[in-house]
Amino acid sequence: MQLDGKCPGGPIAEQWDRHKFAMKLVNPANKRKFTILVVGSGLAGASAAASLGELGYNVEVFCYQDSTRRAHSIAAQGGINAPKNYPNDGDSIHRLFYDTVKGGDFRSREPNVYRLAQVSNSIIDQCVAQGVPFARDYGGYLVNRSFGGAQVSRTFYARGQTGQQLLLGAYQALARQRKAGTVHLHTRSEMLDLVLVDGEAKGIIARDLISGELHSYAGDAVVLASGGYVNVFYLSTNAMGCNVTAAYRAYKRGACFANPCYTQIHPTCIPVSGEHQSKLTLMSESLRNDGRIWVPKQKGDTRRPEDIPEQDRDYYLERKYPSFGNLAPRDIASRAAKEACDQGRGVGPTGYGVYLDFSDAIQRLGETAIQERYGNLFEMYERITAENAYRQPMRIYPAPHYSMGGLWVDYNLQSNVPGLFVLGEANFSDHGANRLGASALMQGLADGYFVIPYTIADYLGRIAPGAVDTGHEAFQACRESVEKRISGLLGGKGRQTVNEFHRRLGNIMWEDCGMARSRESLNRALEQIPQLRREFWEDVILTGAPGGLNQELEKALRVADFLEFGELLARDALAREESCGGHFRTEYQTEEGEAMRNDKDFSHVAAWEYSGEDTAPAMHTEPLAFENVQLAVRSYK
Repeated sequence: MQLDGKCPGGPIAEQWDRHKFAMKLVNPANKRKFTILVVGSGLAGASAAASLGELGYNVEVFCYQDSTRRAHSIAAQGGINAPKNYPNDGDSIHRLFYDTVKGGDFRSREPNVYRLAQVSNSIIDQCVAQGVPFARDYGGYLVNRSFGGAQVSRTFYARGQTGQQLLLGAYQALARQRKAGTVHLHTRSEMLDLVLVDGEAKGIIARDLISGELHSYAGDAVVLASGGYVNVFYLSTNAMGCNVTAAYRAYKRGACFANPCYTQIHPTCIPVSGEHQSKLTLMSESLRNDGRIWVPKQKGDTRRPEDIPEQDRDYYLERKYPSFGNLAPRDIASRAAKEACDQGRGVGPTGYGVYLDFSDAIQRLGETAIQERYGNLFEMYERITAENAYRQPMRIYPAPHYSMGGLWVDYNLQSNVPGLFVLGEANFSDHGANRLGASALMQGLADGYFVIPYTIADYLGRIAPGAVDTGHEAFQACRESVEKRISGLLGGKGRQTVNEFHRRLGNIMWEDCGMARSRESLNRALEQIPQLRREFWEDVILTGAPGGLNQELEKALRVADFLEFGELLARDALAREESCGGHFRTEYQTEEGEAMRNDKDFSHVAAWEYSGEDTAPAMHTEPLAFENVQLAVRSYK
């Protein structure tokens, strides 16, 4: 298989404009003849559906939540990047492009990243017009703050609830199109398979989570905006419902899965407190603007933080990375926290925690200023931990957070399966091996508002509308496949719950494929995961019937896919014999413990093609060219 990124040539700053002009268009009268299925209603899905509906297409939107407002995008806290350079501190489109490529450890596709930086300014204008309440100064101007991996302030924010406010803006746009009749919304409806006709994506099979009924939906194109896969680790900052099923089912139908080993561990999360937990809580990276991260200098120092004098504290990020300090990129900050805890200098009941201390900022700015910037985050922290972070430092520790890998897409955001487009976190295209903070919201809205409306037209302009309906035999065959999978799960007489299997998988993934990976640990995971998967199908207990509300069946279908996907992730990590960004192989590190890339052999995208049950997937590569950013050792010192 040849992976063609379809990247336009010429000067990178002109590529997107020239590409837009070269693509086919669909005239207004013909748009209403086409039906587009959008799976997912977060920022990428909602903005895409609203934009396509505004253009006049017939759009069907599917989400497993009871409202599109409950998509996991609401959990994003800190902000959204755009290089408007309001602070006049040296930012530009090219600098955001450079920071993103460097932050991803030179493992992303340059043209996609430049386009992302290019359209991001328009996102802010769009969202302000929608009424998104970005923070403003006394004079009414939008204000910015800094985020990890950058030395400029380019992050627009709405206190600590930016994702929620942006999603409400997209939701309003979506609601307008529902009223206009161009968008039809299917809530509590989960995609369980992708339907291909003559090798092109023409529909989905979805399960109504209330009635349990399976429904077939036909369309002229399918847009997947179903989010990431880090719940493969069981404990993560993602909502419990977040899953890999839509993307993985597309993979099993022929769509290549790119760089699945690129997962992000967020350095600023509330530490694990016990086996009772089903998820972890993110504390915004924005807190690192004013909070200082430290641990005791001496191993086993159990004094209260306020009793530890300055000379006995190790502000390790400021010491190791003086140029960026506490705003070092996420992968670097996470590994540094793990290193301190592995040395026995961690804090808290488990020893897996570091301090995030605001005492200096409160003394410098006053408590009122900190409340205005981060008040809801401090309140959330106190509700969970019963600790007042104005009076004592927060305790934080890294946790699985984001997926940089995803389905392979070209410059048009189309997968290698014609008619299947993939947006936001579900695709691989923009972040390389590490995502910069505040860029997830940027990518989701860029893809939905400003990219897919152009690129999907180039595909639709080449096909006849309504060529396939649900009476086609491919829909029946796909539906029977889903029914067989469901009956196989419900027919078991096992003893272990779905959650037990998910937790055991998460333990394997975290211990052997987490922040640090090795040939030994990855081979161990590749032995244990297939064994666990066989045990799951033999010994899972699942009550109820296929019809009606059955949340255990919902979870079982998702965990069954995680049990297959976890093996793919580990296989990709084993094949990538280098360290880059969030993928840290212990065999490949410098004397200072930093990631050691191998540009000669691994400056490529690894895209995996499904080869059948019990058959190793085939790996294809797309070479990465760096013509505008020079390959260099990534340094934040």
